[in-house]
Amino acid sequence: MSCSQDSTKVTKASAVALIPLVIFLALFIGVGTYLSFQGVEFAFYQLPAPIAALPAIIVAILLSKDSLNRSIEQFIRGVGHQDIIAMCMIYLLAGAFAAVAKASGGVDATVNLGLSAIPTSMILPGIFLISAFIATAMGTSMGTIAAVAPVALGIAESAGMSLPLTAGVVLSGAMFGDNLSIISDTTIAATRSQGCEMKDKFRENVRIALPAAFFALVLFAFNSSATQTPETGPIEWLKVLPYITILVLAVAGLNVFVVLTIGIILAGTVSLTSIDSYALTDLGKDIYAGFGNMQEIFLLSMLIGGLSELMRRQGGLAFLTNFISRTIKAFGSSHSSKANSRASELGIASLVAMVNTCTANNTVAIIVSGSVARELAEEHNVTPRRSASLLDIFSCVMQGILPYGAQVLLLGSVFQLSPLEIVANSYYCFALAIAATLAVFFKHPQRRNVSVSTR
Repeated sequence: MSCSQDSTKVTKASAVALIPLVIFLALFIGVGTYLSFQGVEFAFYQLPAPIAALPAIIVAILLSKDSLNRSIEQFIRGVGHQDIIAMCMIYLLAGAFAAVAKASGGVDATVNLGLSAIPTSMILPGIFLISAFIATAMGTSMGTIAAVAPVALGIAESAGMSLPLTAGVVLSGAMFGDNLSIISDTTIAATRSQGCEMKDKFRENVRIALPAAFFALVLFAFNSSATQTPETGPIEWLKVLPYITILVLAVAGLNVFVVLTIGIILAGTVSLTSIDSYALTDLGKDIYAGFGNMQEIFLLSMLIGGLSELMRRQGGLAFLTNFISRTIKAFGSSHSSKANSRASELGIASLVAMVNTCTANNTVAIIVSGSVARELAEEHNVTPRRSASLLDIFSCVMQGILPYGAQVLLLGSVFQLSPLEIVANSYYCFALAIAATLAVFFKHPQRRNVSVSTR
């Protein structure tokens, strides 16, 4: 009964509730940056991210006006949120697949196939396009990264290419596809919350995303020169089969959990049939080792989920939405309708970006921001497809540059890199932010009564 009452409790907006997030960022980024300037190797690994989250969680619990037991219940509810659990399961399956595929020789064989198919001068653009295509078809950046990252890592190592840049390419392609996919959860959340058709939101999005993608492709092409010519051998199709299978299944739209599970089974079967000394016990050990490789991001995702729930309950997210809404309304009292429309679009973009910073989940950020964004859009003549597009674009931008976002953490685990190294090379996300901002200031006139959904 108490849980039910707690879940419907209306929380007063409070800027104080955002203090725990500031503490986490100061520890997570500040300590690593300081140690980097001190010349410490692997500076960002000296303070594990889950440990940096613990003081922030303690402060969030202390700030709560509820009882200690109620605050802990709220934290656990956030940890157990279905989106958090889904991400954690993807981490585990992705880690298991990577470990089993590596043991079977599948990574080396797939890298060899990739090097044979992609010209050396176009390795990075090729990886971007592959990642973008899979993410568009699959509707998930996490599933795309899980499938593409191990192969991209092998290709980069064989060609002597920059690992942080290659990780940034995979991230860029995954976020491009996730943003445009009509089956992505971000697209569904954005269109439903704004009351527009998916096809209209797609058309609005693609006009902004394609120029940003073209700019990123040019940058990747200029940085795609390999420092060494990778050697290629005969293509071992049996060992490549698990990767081809998960890519085909992903493109077909099969659930990411099913895709990765089938990949693990196929990779394990290849090992059992092609390696004489490989037994079922070895397969079990490899799967478990893959689980262990995801321990840090698994723990961090759960802790951030709990921290986000505490901040939401204490009014941190409500403070952000109210602040943006009040700012736009105050601005609108003395400006033209065109200026108000532009300010509303910037307000929608800022709102979802700030909420995403707090939640580290672009879908949740869209859901939280949706009602306020729709109100701003209706008051200042912004079309539903425009507001839906801005919500999706800027949530994906933030998700692609957050050093504690799930996508960046997964790539960091696969590539063994600092999250900040990956974020610094997420060129598409930065290009998309610039393109979307320019689109706000140089937009075409639109009417509000266009393809509004009645559902």
